[in-house]
Amino acid sequence: MSSKVYFTRDITPAKVLELYKMLNKKLEGRVAIKVHSGEKGNQNFLRPAFWKDIFDYVGGTVVECNTAYEGARNTTERHRKVLKNHGWVDMYPVDLLDAQGPDFELEIPNGKRIKKTFLGKDI
Repeated sequence: MSSKVYFTRDITPAKVLELYKMLNKKLEGRVAIKVHSGEKGNQNFLRPAFWKDIFDYVGGTVVECNTAYEGARNTTERHRKVLKNHGWVDMYPVDLLDAQGPDFELEIPNGKRIKKTFLGKDI
């Protein structure tokens, strides 16, 4: 079975919404929208305003997890500060899935290197 791939060089809010509409899918219930909130001091991420059209269309909540590496997003308190500084919490509801641990653990049967993975418990 082959998959359709949608591609555009036009990176705009309107194009993102157009591509989503091409899927002809309606999201029901609670909708999680995973975006990259941006690293502290880094400007290479799509700002919250870029996503407004898609958020207005599907609704939803920004979801992220704290990082497993050192940095400004590796604790809930620090991550929330980055989300605030980058404008996410001013525009959308935000859920850090692992804000109130413990993580949800999933075993990986027959895993060669990784035997289990951890997900934010609010998944």
